[in-house]
Amino acid sequence: MSNKTSNVSNIYKLDGHVPVAKAIPFGLQHVLAMFVSNLAPISIIAAAGGLSQSEIAILLQNAMFVAGIATLIQLYPVWRVGAKLPIVMGVSFTFVTVLSTIAVNYGYPTVIGAVLVGGVFEGTLGLLAKYWRKIISPIVAASVVTAIGFSLFTVGARSFGGGYVEDFGSAENLILGTITLAVCLTWNCLAKGYLKQLSVLTGLIAGYAVAICMGKVDLSVIFADGLIALPKLLPYTPKFNLGAIFSVCIIYLVSAAETIGDTTAMVASGLNREITDKEISGSLGCDGYSSVVSSLFGCPPVTSFSQNVGLIAMTKVVNRFTIMTGAACMILAGLLPPVGNFFASLPEAVLGGCTIMMFGTILTSGMQMIAKAGFTQRNVTIAALSLSIGIGFTTSSEIGLWHIFPEMIQNVFAANVVAVVFVASIILNIILPRNMEVEKINE
Repeated sequence: MSNKTSNVSNIYKLDGHVPVAKAIPFGLQHVLAMFVSNLAPISIIAAAGGLSQSEIAILLQNAMFVAGIATLIQLYPVWRVGAKLPIVMGVSFTFVTVLSTIAVNYGYPTVIGAVLVGGVFEGTLGLLAKYWRKIISPIVAASVVTAIGFSLFTVGARSFGGGYVEDFGSAENLILGTITLAVCLTWNCLAKGYLKQLSVLTGLIAGYAVAICMGKVDLSVIFADGLIALPKLLPYTPKFNLGAIFSVCIIYLVSAAETIGDTTAMVASGLNREITDKEISGSLGCDGYSSVVSSLFGCPPVTSFSQNVGLIAMTKVVNRFTIMTGAACMILAGLLPPVGNFFASLPEAVLGGCTIMMFGTILTSGMQMIAKAGFTQRNVTIAALSLSIGIGFTTSSEIGLWHIFPEMIQNVFAANVVAVVFVASIILNIILPRNMEVEKINE
């Protein structure tokens, strides 16, 4: 009995044996938490590039397969690529604006060419992290993590209301989101032991069942694409445009900042320690080079998913084998269309009911990191100013502040709180004196 208990407790350890039957529910929980968000960016970018529904369907299948492979590399590194951490990877929303613009102006093959070159750029930058890592001080990382939490609040609210649909905010969607959230909270309060950490999966299952009863799930689409389909390699021949590549490389820097923030938050909240240079280097290497693989399958860049970081912060389940079962589910979803269609049929309102609380845990993790960095005058100045600029200047009602800047700058920063906070905190970290308290005393 004690051996059985120890096996189950290993879900809270990075390494260790966990029975497959116990691991799969936790891995599945991670897949469901990110599945819809993994598919949405491709639909938007591909539509901007004028691709047909059949072409988009192929890319969606490829995206699931690539996300699973990238997550496996992050969990079990290949050479120096991968952090050996439970980071779940998926197609990034960060690139949607710039890639949609490139798709409209130059065509989808140019999108793929820019993603490929940019992936090599970020991956190489990651492998050289030891040469520039010092500019990402603890207070910079803490500010970025806090900004990620703030940026996800609107994502959770949008999902809670039903996503980008005509009936956004309808009574049905709000009821569905509320029921899902209520089940998550009730399970979290009443369940015992390791079962308590399955509150998100329980909420998703309950919400999905209610959605079927409400007629918000079309089960006929599950077997619409056949039983087996192999991912298609190089569905588009990459084309290279210097301006497109430059624009995408800038966004890769923003994505790198988000990955550093996600990875730092995961290590702080899940493993209760500071992240190492090797882990940052590996996570960025995986981010970049996995995006190269993604481009070869016709998909946008992949990156760490903040949704899953929030899930880890809430459940403390960090076992790599457990998360690996989730990666295996994503790969299966890419090989078996019915599995992918089943996951994709999950209504946004159900997802919102679960994620709205998870996103809050990322914000609180950032606050804890700020406290751990210390409330010195210098740290308070960096966090306060970077967050006030980042959140204030990117609020939708104040986005006009950016109208005097070139379009490329607007695309990168105007609506991206994480990018602004990242740049502002780094600049402040470089220019502010190290001994602000001493100077204040001497005055």
